[in-house]
Amino acid sequence: MSKSAVQRIAHNFPISLRSFAIVIGGVALMTLSAKIQIPFWPVPMNLQTMAVMAFAIGLGPRLAVSILATYLAAGACCLPVFAGSPERGIGFAYLIGPTGGYLLGMAIASWAVGVLAAGRNLTGRVGAMLTGLAVVYGVGLAWLAVYIPFDRLIAEGAVPFVLGDLTKTGIVAAGASLISGFHRARASKKMDDVPPGRIVH
Repeated sequence: MSKSAVQRIAHNFPISLRSFAIVIGGVALMTLSAKIQIPFWPVPMNLQTMAVMAFAIGLGPRLAVSILATYLAAGACCLPVFAGSPERGIGFAYLIGPTGGYLLGMAIASWAVGVLAAGRNLTGRVGAMLTGLAVVYGVGLAWLAVYIPFDRLIAEGAVPFVLGDLTKTGIVAAGASLISGFHRARASKKMDDVPPGRIVH
């Protein structure tokens, strides 16, 4: 294949092998996070929102949205990637069920958090993730309102999960802060190792 042909393919399909691997790995992690059940109060929690926030903070909005879109597409194609599937349903029927709004909210939040957290400090990242949680709950509750009476909406669709989601947000924020500190320390050490008088580009 000629060099010009390769360049045309790269222009028409601007995704690197590394990005493709990240998306596939992210979908696998999303699936795992949906299946894990951790004892918590007042209800057990899975790790989906933590994975969404971690992808958005660590990978940025483009890759985070790609992971969520691929994850939702896999579920729509009847792969058992969602929490409680296949026991609680599978495929498109699951997506339009009571929890479908939370999945859509996660996809939107992955973009919002990635954009809002870019280049921010710890406080900015926490604010971005709290905004993302608000998106998840807003879309999820609006969707859930089709299935349950309004007077039960907050009690059943938000209250049992808020503490767990705030805890997971705190874990992601702490992890991101540690990683950022590690990178800063490495960068500082490299600068210290540069011999005096040497020009660094």
